[in-house]
Amino acid sequence: MNSDIEARVDNLEIKFSLQDDLLDSLNQVISRQQQQIDHLQLHLVQLAQQVRQLENARPLSAADEVPPHY
Repeated sequence: MNSDIEARVDNLEIKFSLQDDLLDSLNQVISRQQQQIDHLQLHLVQLAQQVRQLENARPLSAADEVPPHY
């Protein structure tokens, strides 16, 4: 009976250890993903600024002008 309890405790310790390792791995993945998201958001903001600058800098063409009857 005592060896049965020891075997069950050993099994639980092994499972706990594996779950602890998995949790650490998942935390690392989430951390890397958050860094990538932050990096992509920064690039998105920069691209949006560049688009606004290009839109403001380009000359108006005849197609962009409002017809006189408006």
